[in-house]
Amino acid sequence: MGEGQKLFSGMEGLRVLRSVLRAAADFVYPPCCVGCGRMTNTGGALCVECWAGVQFIDRPYCEVLGIPFAKDHGPGVLSAAAIADPPPFERLRAATVHDGPARKLVHQLKYLDRTDLARLMASWMLRASDGTVAACDVIVPVPLHRRRFLARRFNQSAELARHLAVLSGRPFLASTLIRVKPTSRQVGLSARARRQNVRGAFAIAPGRDADILGKRVVLVDDVYTTGATVAAAARRLKKAGAADVTVLTFAMAISGPI
Repeated sequence: MGEGQKLFSGMEGLRVLRSVLRAAADFVYPPCCVGCGRMTNTGGALCVECWAGVQFIDRPYCEVLGIPFAKDHGPGVLSAAAIADPPPFERLRAATVHDGPARKLVHQLKYLDRTDLARLMASWMLRASDGTVAACDVIVPVPLHRRRFLARRFNQSAELARHLAVLSGRPFLASTLIRVKPTSRQVGLSARARRQNVRGAFAIAPGRDADILGKRVVLVDDVYTTGATVAAAARRLKKAGAADVTVLTFAMAISGPI
């Protein structure tokens, strides 16, 4: 048998082995909806009912904060929030409203160690990025403090950013932006308390300033609530010389369309 035939035979054997292992895994762990647990034809997907419950964020929305509008007010219109309190980043984009099945996805990724969901979530984020990922120079996750990272064992924002980088082919900077202040959990805090909590929390890792200087950065987080965390991170990136910062999150917490 020639070398080419041996190589082909080996590759075919690997394909067969993968198929057998996949079938065995599906038998032991039947594919189910990641939103409700109902059995589906393929793993890592949503059933019809859960898919219908996802509130994707599409235009029309505020060009700066990405907040959806109830009706189209024309191109370039800003929300009252963006006008009253302009953020330190150029724009925010989010894939879904933080409710229903999307909220469950965030919860499973963040608290139930379902890192296998990150690729699906990142694919929705890429679609929602409005071309900013394709145009960016680097993708940077909102970091966890080392204590929180050791307790959780992974950073959900980094998982989303890593898959986003793979899907888009853009550089992923996992450790350029670091969290130097062990902040309290933001859940339950007022908007003012959240801002105070993350003040001075972020820094650029020693010797990594060139990673950010003059670059178009996509800053990735899982959920946008009051914006305190991403605003603090964006300010640090801007201070390091970032030319443009887009915040990209999987979900956005909103009370309803404006």
